[in-house]
Amino acid sequence: MREVSFIKQNKENWLRFEKDISNNNLKEPDELASQYVKLINDLAYAQTYYPKSKVIAYLNQLAAKAFQKIYKTKQEDSNRILSFWKTEVPLICYQNKNYIYIAFIVFFIFTAVGVISAMHDDLFIRSVLGDDYVNMSIENIEKGDPVAVYKSGSNWGSFIGITINNLRVGVIAFILGVFGGVGTLWIMFKNCIMLGAFQYFFYEKNVFWESVRGIWIHGSMEIFAIVIEAAAGLILGASILFPKTYSRLDAFKNGVKTGVKILISTFPFTFFAGFLEGFITRYSNTMPIFLSVGIIFTTLGAISYYYLIYPFKVQKKITNTIQITNK
Repeated sequence: MREVSFIKQNKENWLRFEKDISNNNLKEPDELASQYVKLINDLAYAQTYYPKSKVIAYLNQLAAKAFQKIYKTKQEDSNRILSFWKTEVPLICYQNKNYIYIAFIVFFIFTAVGVISAMHDDLFIRSVLGDDYVNMSIENIEKGDPVAVYKSGSNWGSFIGITINNLRVGVIAFILGVFGGVGTLWIMFKNCIMLGAFQYFFYEKNVFWESVRGIWIHGSMEIFAIVIEAAAGLILGASILFPKTYSRLDAFKNGVKTGVKILISTFPFTFFAGFLEGFITRYSNTMPIFLSVGIIFTTLGAISYYYLIYPFKVQKKITNTIQITNK
């Protein structure tokens, strides 16, 4: 059979199966298993007769989605919470990795804009951070404690207040994605401009290293989580602008489900960042350098691994399972 005929003959079934999986329309396990076996057979046929065809990549991806559905159903009763973070979220991140990459690219661009603007306009930092905050920071620098602001308030009060604020920012960044992603980009723009100007301010005052040791103890996870939440907002916006083969309403529903799962996955990191800011950051200038640097790299490494590396490992594991099933 020619490849064109093969695709024409099966295309409708593939698209319907993909839509049913995304909309959770396959309620019966037998139905899901039957469709999955049919899909695996089509994949095997394509790999045998059309080894260089792009349809193989599509069928592999669809098979991975089906496998994820089967795995999730299997684990539903006993390990639902564990499987959510161990398998479901990483697979979602893998399938939507381009949005995560875009969110990071936007983050670096907007932050650079903040730095460059602060470099070329002496009043920019004050217009962004406010006169009171700048004046207070200058006083702290003159006293030899650039990040003294993190020592104000009680441990628990700081932890709770900071965590609530960070959760609020993340949720708003996601929800505003409903405006085609523009609202999410606006939230990122405001926060990244502030971050860039904030860090340049300390650089200009020759206390950049001291600020890094303090700010990024909690900032590594805090900022990283906000970027991931922004990626969830971009996914939501893209579901409205680019529905693909779905109706716009169905695409929007899928975008909400996917985005909410990614959003929820960031909450533990946000809580831990709040804990660090409330209880650890205030001691940054008195703790050994190796300890503060170690905390920064450990927290950054942990969240980077979970969202940027681990999803590939989970996807590879599933792909290998599919190939074994196919043999």
